[in-house]
Amino acid sequence: MALPHTFKRIKLNLARSKEFPSGSPRHGYDFVAPLDAKGHIDPQLWQTHRDHCRVRRFWNGADEQIGRVVHKPGGAEHARWVFDYDATRTDDDESGYRFGAHVFSPGEYVSIKDDDGDVHTFRVVSVEAAT
Repeated sequence: MALPHTFKRIKLNLARSKEFPSGSPRHGYDFVAPLDAKGHIDPQLWQTHRDHCRVRRFWNGADEQIGRVVHKPGGAEHARWVFDYDATRTDDDESGYRFGAHVFSPGEYVSIKDDDGDVHTFRVVSVEAAT
């Protein structure tokens, strides 16, 4: 099945930090999600095609993690997007900070809280057609 053209493959690399003053292309995420005309994740289109919304976490030599992009409930103000690597557990989820409000466009920055509770900032390095 062909995905709608609004589905994009988004690549995030670790942004500058104390540990990585220049950022790191060896730490990040590749994920597929539908984006609206303004570059925001489209929750209605995600709902229709959620099985195709996948994530790959790469972390400098550690085993890659493969999971799903999931929209957790909570209403307009408290709903959140997470990367879920094991549907039977919740302690492995990584939350995107205000992913619903962020624009996914090259050069933009987003934050993700990892499964240890640490928040890291990432730079959007590419947004390409997923099909």
